[in-house]
Amino acid sequence: MEYTGDVSRGSAPAVRELNGLTVTKVSVGPMDNNAYLLRCASDGTQVLIDAANDASTLLDLIGDGGLATVVTTHQHYDHHGALAEIVEATGARSVAGADDAEEIPVVTETVRDGDTIAVGDCTLEVIHVVGHTPGSIVLLYREPDGIAHLFTGDSLFPGGVGGTHGEENFKSLIGDVQTKLFDRLPDDTWFYPGHGKDSTLGAERPHLPEWHARGW
Repeated sequence: MEYTGDVSRGSAPAVRELNGLTVTKVSVGPMDNNAYLLRCASDGTQVLIDAANDASTLLDLIGDGGLATVVTTHQHYDHHGALAEIVEATGARSVAGADDAEEIPVVTETVRDGDTIAVGDCTLEVIHVVGHTPGSIVLLYREPDGIAHLFTGDSLFPGGVGGTHGEENFKSLIGDVQTKLFDRLPDDTWFYPGHGKDSTLGAERPHLPEWHARGW
């Protein structure tokens, strides 16, 4: 079945086979949070992005393959509601942005802009974007000889950047999203947000001036 990235709570996961990595997207919890299980093609290492809710659903997704790491994109509770249970059940390490770590219940390692997180022999680059929260992170995977993929948490959605409180936070977030994502990566870059459907930078790029103008 062709990957669309369109999931809802209780629906079947959406699975996408990349060069080197399998992405499985599932929606969990009352706020329809997206959780992403990444599996390295060469050795089966698994990493979960946002243990948001519905621990039993996530544990079924993980299955018998074990879990090396859980990465939490930011400190808001709806993105880590099942984190403690998942870590306890799997023994996975828990990674989060350094500036959000104090507000996340279980963190064993913190990361900053430019750090990397291994998924077997695949690599996720950490991109720190400030504004939705102080320590929000975006994860970048570059397919060998393929396109780039971004896991954006609540910092970037189809239609705009994530919610912010106050003009300064908005300016920070739109600035980081533009300079660290749009200015750096090409139009075919695919992004996977913390809620809702996926998109590409190319589809959203023409609307950047509108986002700046409206201020949210």
